[in-house]
Parts: sequence; structure tokens; C-alpha cells
Amino acid sequence: MHPKEFRKTKNGTGHFTNLSLTNCELHVGIDFTDNTHINALLENKNNHCFVLYPSKSSINLNEKKIGEEKRQTVLFLIDSTWPCSRAMLKNSPNINALPKVSFTHTKNSAFIFKEQPQEYCLSTMESTLCILELLNKHQLENIPQEKLKNFLTPFHKMVEYQLSCNQ
Repeated sequence: MHPKEFRKTKNGTGHFTNLSLTNCELHVGIDFTDNTHINALLENKNNHCFVLYPSKSSINLNEKKIGEEKRQTVLFLIDSTWPCSRAMLKNSPNINALPKVSFTHTKNSAFIFKEQPQEYCLSTMESTLCILELLNKHQLENIPQEKLKNFLTPFHKMVEYQLSCNQ
């Protein structure tokens, strides 16, 4: 998570994502090259690591399954503005070297008080839900449908609150 996003306590969807998942870790910074814990995850032979980031060479999870049966899939999500996320990847060659994954969707972001650079852009929490649904489909996760259905409830409540404050 970029430090600027970390300071956003009112609408930080990275915070919501971290609090909504039991197997999620939050790391704050711009350069993770020398981050001992992240490097331990990357170097662990039992892990198969990826980073969620759209690119021409990214693996589209709608079309292809990732991960290996005998290894744990570890997915890094960058919670930041698009310009800051590019800088984070550039400054963190250990994460930038990971295979990139992406997904396609037809959803519009409910984060309506924050301008997205492109129509396809979603908040971190909305992107996480899309990823979890696809990982469930590929049987890399086993999250009950009811939990997935309610995953965005805190996010929607936050959006409602922000909109009510602007009236």
C-alpha cells in the first residue's frame, strides 16, 4: 500500500480489504526491494507469487487458471493511485518481476465520488472481489457465496456515508 493511501482513513479501500480477509497482509511503502517479510514470501519455494497489475503480458484470470497444486498462490495487490502504482512497481523490482495477472469485467465502480482514470478501473476492494470470484471458480479458493455476496457491504456503507456528507 502506498503511504498516501495508508493515510486515507476515510475512504481507504486497501484498509477495508485488509480487514475483510483473514489471510491478508498489509505492507506500506514505495520500495519493497529490501522488505524482509515480502522477500521471504517471494523466496519461499512453497509459494507461487503473482501481482495484480494489468499489462499486455498479464495472465487474464477469466481465461486462464494460475497457481500450482502443490504450492500456495500468493497474490500481491497494489493499493494506490495508478501513477503511484507504476512508481511502486518501478521501485520494487522484486515485485515487478512477478508474473502479472489481470481480469476483465463489466462492472462499473461504485466508488463514484472518486474519479477513475478509465471506465474499467475499480477500487482495490472491488478488484479483490473480482479476483476472489475467479479464484473460487478455479478452485484456488473456497469462499462461500454468501460471504462473497456480502464482501462489499462495508465498502458500500462507506460510499453511502461519503455521499451523505456531501449533501
